[in-house]
Amino acid sequence: MIRVPAKDQPKSRAAVAVKPPSFKRERALLKSGVWPVAGCDEAGRGPLAGPVVAAAVILDPRRIPKGLDDSKRLTAEKREELFEEICATASFAVAYASPGRIDRDNILRASLWALARAVHALPEAPKHVFVDGRDKIDIGCGCEPVIGGDGLVLSIAAASIIAKVSRDRLMCRLAEDCPGYGFEVHKGYGVPQHLAALHALGPSIHHRRLFAPVAAARARHEGLALDARLPAEAEIVLQISA
Repeated sequence: MIRVPAKDQPKSRAAVAVKPPSFKRERALLKSGVWPVAGCDEAGRGPLAGPVVAAAVILDPRRIPKGLDDSKRLTAEKREELFEEICATASFAVAYASPGRIDRDNILRASLWALARAVHALPEAPKHVFVDGRDKIDIGCGCEPVIGGDGLVLSIAAASIIAKVSRDRLMCRLAEDCPGYGFEVHKGYGVPQHLAALHALGPSIHHRRLFAPVAAARARHEGLALDARLPAEAEIVLQISA
């Protein structure tokens, strides 16, 4: 038997354990007399279609659902399960920034607007808010941005689940309104199936008109429509010239 020298053997990569988000920051504020404390996050910054959906959540320290995590780390089935548990045990609110607002304000401003709107819609006004990302939101109370917060702060993780499930459900309804694009599958993201549908069908009313692939598809279809009119217009010009 031929033995491979140890130095030439492929190195096995050890699995890196990902630490789940914790309730430490919220509990520290609670002990200091600051409560309610909310976490907020959004879903849908990157897609070519559909709104940005923001959620704000105030967890009940006595009834925190088990298994809360960054929505991206969870299966769709687990997200749905935790969505129902959060709705049953916590205070929450959801806000939507439409494609029209995204085109008008840009994706960052529309997202921050939706996050602030979700916080203001909570049943009780929080005294402190943790928000995923690097940007503060205008909410009239303490606001602490946390980069990667959906994987660090339990309230933000809960908000990420509420936002993600709410948006996914909405995109499935939009798929019924605009069949052919596959919204129910890719949720508006720019996957090959979606890009092919954009090329064939052109943008729908639910697309973000200023996002590059959508703008290109719109220009193409407007060009095709113009080309279809050109023969008749050219004939009129020739008749006038004669």
